[in-house]
Amino acid sequence: MLPPAMRKLWGGAFAKGSDELVDKFGQTIQSDLNFWQEDIIGSVAHARMLGEVGIITKEEAQQLIDGLEKIHEQGPDFLELDVEDIHTAIEVRLKELVGEVAGKLHTARSRNDQVATDTRLYLNNELLRLVRHIKKLQKVLLNHAEKHLDTLMPGYTHQQRAMPITLGFHLLAHFWALQRHGWRAERLSELANFSPLGSAAVAGTSFPIDRHMTAKELGFAGPIPNALDATCDRSYLMDALHLCALLMIDLSRISQELVLFCTKEFGFVKLNDSVTTGSSIMPQKRNPDMAELIRGRSARALANWNTLAIVMKGLPLGYNRDTQEDKPPLFDSMALTKDSLDLVALMLDSADWQTERMSDALYGDFSTATDLADYLATTGTPFRVAHEIVGKVVRGCQERGIVLEQLTTESLGEIAPEVPSDALSVLQPSGSVQRRESFGAPGPKAIRIQFERARALYAEKNFTKLA
Repeated sequence: MLPPAMRKLWGGAFAKGSDELVDKFGQTIQSDLNFWQEDIIGSVAHARMLGEVGIITKEEAQQLIDGLEKIHEQGPDFLELDVEDIHTAIEVRLKELVGEVAGKLHTARSRNDQVATDTRLYLNNELLRLVRHIKKLQKVLLNHAEKHLDTLMPGYTHQQRAMPITLGFHLLAHFWALQRHGWRAERLSELANFSPLGSAAVAGTSFPIDRHMTAKELGFAGPIPNALDATCDRSYLMDALHLCALLMIDLSRISQELVLFCTKEFGFVKLNDSVTTGSSIMPQKRNPDMAELIRGRSARALANWNTLAIVMKGLPLGYNRDTQEDKPPLFDSMALTKDSLDLVALMLDSADWQTERMSDALYGDFSTATDLADYLATTGTPFRVAHEIVGKVVRGCQERGIVLEQLTTESLGEIAPEVPSDALSVLQPSGSVQRRESFGAPGPKAIRIQFERARALYAEKNFTKLA
């Protein structure tokens, strides 16, 4: 027995039904269920407007609204899935609840402007959720940064020891990256907050609709001025996918640091049992799998942005079915990014920082060489000359099998007699950090100013400022 034909909102001009494979290939109902509520909300606004302007009677409009609200109350489990898309599923259910008047709901609109409206409503709701997840991770970073403003650790460039810094300074760097992402999310919400509803298929409608009314009811800043642009624009979704990709890149960088820092070779942090996994063969293993998965799945977020960019690059104006491929990447990237933000927050919040190990790691790594060059520059030596002299000091230490902290007046005089013995006072890592008081540096005063600014921005409800 053949399965029943998939229900559609079109077909009167067709002599026979479409092939089963065609139906299956074009069906989007499972994916569309992600914005079933947005489709109902948009339909309620449209029905109310149709009644207010007299396209249908107010009684008919109220029947439609009551039916739609009943569907919303019942939830998606009451929707039929043998349909083409979410629009069909809701209209089929609406007809079951209110009868033939359900057929009037689609007056003066098309699935083209309907799906564009649904997507913008969905994105605005998701962006609100996303910024809450960003704030959550920022709070964790602030809490741990405050505890470790003075905790010494190596700073790296090229993944090689560079200068002494503090753990608080390091964590605040991630805070500021998230601040930019929060700002981007809110600016994107402003950019996407315009209504396509009423643009119909491509060129508006001959019915006397009120697009400003529906835009206002749905919380949009206003209707998109051009109906053609309204139905085919997907740039705001590309912005959303780009935002997720950027966020996932930074979360992947944090994850990579955790993977490295929890190794025996680094030993800077111990990750909690609740965020690690074991091995099926090696009983001693504690693997940072969540950090690795975030690092790996960031590739998916990058690919999702690339997918939609490739879909859109060759499309002429007007709705094209290709853009059906805009929503699965969006749903995937949004869910992945929110989960990853929460997982990074969980890993960091339960992290056991090995402060002595981080501090001890600075000994003998030559990371105060720049301090020595800076000292010489303060005595009037041109910095390029000072750089050359300190390079000679480093080489001399390595040839003697000693480190900078082991230099004495005698050994320094043998290696570089032009360097005064007073310079030995700048070779301790703790002093290196304390001297770096330029704006944005890890010195005690500078880091406190930075921390207080970060805390003030976190306390604000919105991401109105970048710094």
